[in-house]
Amino acid sequence: MLPDLDLRLVRYFTVVAEQLNFARAAEELRVAQPSLSRQIQRLENTLGVRLLERTTQGSRLTAAGAAFLPQAQRLLHGAQQAVQTARAAAPARTITIGYVDDLVITPAVRNLRHRYPDAHVRTRHLGSQDASALLERQVDVLVTRTPLPIPAEDLEVTVLYSEARVLLVPASHRLSGKEAVTAADIAAEPLVGCTGMGVEWTTFWRLEPRPGSEPAPVGPTLAETYEDKLEAITDGTAIAVVPAGDRRYTLRPGLVTVALDGIEPCQIVVATRSADTNPLVTGFVRSAKDLLVGPITSVAAPPSNA
Repeated sequence: MLPDLDLRLVRYFTVVAEQLNFARAAEELRVAQPSLSRQIQRLENTLGVRLLERTTQGSRLTAAGAAFLPQAQRLLHGAQQAVQTARAAAPARTITIGYVDDLVITPAVRNLRHRYPDAHVRTRHLGSQDASALLERQVDVLVTRTPLPIPAEDLEVTVLYSEARVLLVPASHRLSGKEAVTAADIAAEPLVGCTGMGVEWTTFWRLEPRPGSEPAPVGPTLAETYEDKLEAITDGTAIAVVPAGDRRYTLRPGLVTVALDGIEPCQIVVATRSADTNPLVTGFVRSAKDLLVGPITSVAAPPSNA
């Protein structure tokens, strides 16, 4: 029986094969190099063959990799055509709304459905590392935090509201109980390292650049998920800077937040593709601007008329 191929892994392979350099490929894909190496290994394990060999000058394709590359490129092209064909055949009054992490979009979605009762309005929850779903046309709009973990070219970005950043530490940490701290107070504290995110996103949440252009110290754990991050903080090996409105940490006993002085906030935004003419996209942006104005604690009923 033939193995099922993950198209994301196939795309990662084609970029590495074209660059023949993991560092450049990771930068183009906006993922961490160790994570990219693991994904290529996953693809090789699925296929049961070695596709790439590392050399002192970079990487090179094995015989199996050279044979697989043109097939992989055709596979990705065919998948893209299949998506475009399906979308072209779909009813015009269809929208998929993506939202990341802990953000709540229910009031805006409910309002959009109320204003367009015949439309097919879908939602899709994503992790921050999956924000490329907007560029890949898996979702039509994306509600997320800045900085965007995807390139902003050819996107329309509407700011909904600002949100402070805070420090997340164990209750036993030396800074726990402080009313507020500054970036200088945590200069020597190791932060949780996160994989799969772009440089701009990473530096923003690590409060870089530091004085002297030194990178922030990173703890021993590389977190691929938010739960991994909470585990590292609970274990006491690192701390993290997180959005003030993200309350998922409260599910872990023993974690507390401390205010950060002198740190610019992040912003909650709705991003759309610039060339998108779907009226439902415009309609959702309007609903989001009207109703997503801060951390949501309850869901309001939609207005009686548009």
